[in-house]
Amino acid sequence: MTECLFCKIIEKTIPSTIIYEDSEILVFNDIKPCAEVHFLLIPKRHITNMLQLTESDAELMGLLMLKANQLAIAQGLGNGYKTLINTGVNGGQEVYHLHVHVFGNK
Repeated sequence: MTECLFCKIIEKTIPSTIIYEDSEILVFNDIKPCAEVHFLLIPKRHITNMLQLTESDAELMGLLMLKANQLAIAQGLGNGYKTLINTGVNGGQEVYHLHVHVFGNK
């Protein structure tokens, strides 16, 4: 997936402000934030979008959601925040690597 923007961020060939990383996921600040706090969680394994998920991805998706909550609280969004996953052309997806937006104001 050498043409995938997020794969390049994972490979660190494109810079980003990383706020969390482990063996399965990478989390970084959105370059065009729409709120005071706005970050993206992505799996390190390339998955195009939600339409490609299978039963074998259940644990990974659970990890993404748990980490989204932990990081949102850590960044001052303990009173609430929004999550967004755009899927496919009709869902407004712009980068074709599964990603979860977390955003809100403190």
